[in-house]
Amino acid sequence: MDFSFTKEQLMFKEEVIRFAKKEIVPRVAEHELACTFDFEAFRKMGEFGILGLHFPEELGGQGADVITTVLAGEALGEAGVDGGLTLAYGAHTFLCADTLFRHGTDAQRKKYIPKLASGQWIGCMGLTEPGAGSDVASMKTEAVKKGDTYVLNGSKIFITNGPIADVAVVYAKTDPSQQHAGISAFVVEKGTPGFSSGEPLKKMGVHTSQTSELFFNDCTIPAQNLLGQEGMGFQMAMETVEWDRSALLAPFIGSGSYLLKKCVRYAKERVQFGRPIGHFQATKHKIADIKIMLEAGRSLVYRIAWCKDSGKPLNHLEAAVAKLFAGDWTLQPMNDAMLIFGGYGYCHEYDVERCFRDGRLAPIGGGTSDIQKMIISRLM
Repeated sequence: MDFSFTKEQLMFKEEVIRFAKKEIVPRVAEHELACTFDFEAFRKMGEFGILGLHFPEELGGQGADVITTVLAGEALGEAGVDGGLTLAYGAHTFLCADTLFRHGTDAQRKKYIPKLASGQWIGCMGLTEPGAGSDVASMKTEAVKKGDTYVLNGSKIFITNGPIADVAVVYAKTDPSQQHAGISAFVVEKGTPGFSSGEPLKKMGVHTSQTSELFFNDCTIPAQNLLGQEGMGFQMAMETVEWDRSALLAPFIGSGSYLLKKCVRYAKERVQFGRPIGHFQATKHKIADIKIMLEAGRSLVYRIAWCKDSGKPLNHLEAAVAKLFAGDWTLQPMNDAMLIFGGYGYCHEYDVERCFRDGRLAPIGGGTSDIQKMIISRLM
């Protein structure tokens, strides 16, 4: 196992950091405070190539490997990009576009992937429901085939990009008598009669990410909007776990690096009792703990990426360990950073409180920490 990065990969990461610091970071505070999505920054990410990085060049991508794709996400966090925009990017590229790429027909790929890779269109995934979060098989949304169409009825909740998406990958029961085997996936475009989104939810963090409910009221779509075959939906949703345990976690890892650098600099500059606070053991221990947890989380995330690049089947035990650790590890370091900055850490202008709020999502989204422990113990 070789965890070293190539020269080209490291150069690309630095390019992404420079791009983000110039084109995105100066706009973060404005949109974060206003709780608005930064469409311009998103389109710039598309122009730079981040949104379609791992897709083939003929579909508007760059054909990058998984490790390079994960490096791009880490670089965004390390540059100081807010968790809302990186979350929107993850849901768009990995939960929506990648599912279309893997399971769509040639016609579907050609229709959707170039628009999603460029940022011309925004995508989302509709899986979670009010009564079916961790228990996916309990979903109530149904898709009934009628001739050459499917009619969808039901609702989804906590959908990242829901209010702004142009296209959604939606999961629904085509055979309610089955559990996981009765779930199928469909492509639903904005403007389809019977398809609507709710108002953006007001959240503790990731303010720039627009999250809402999705509603399907006799929503009729062509039969060719089925992705793959009936009953394959749960398998498709689980495939996104590979990305969730690597590329979607990468911005949280990058945000940890961003915070660590800020803490080290502040510990050198802030003077109390006649010397920099970095001279005090309590501060030293907090900084050391952040570094230790950061490196451990990074190693776990890149291990998943390396396995994916190597064509190895996903080890769900290792993936659950990576998700649990990389999710939970953010909590104590973010809290320690707040304590190092003291009262300033509680103020928006220092970014520490924003990182604290954004990081709180990591143990919840994409499978809660309790669910990861359940998976780990069951597989063992």
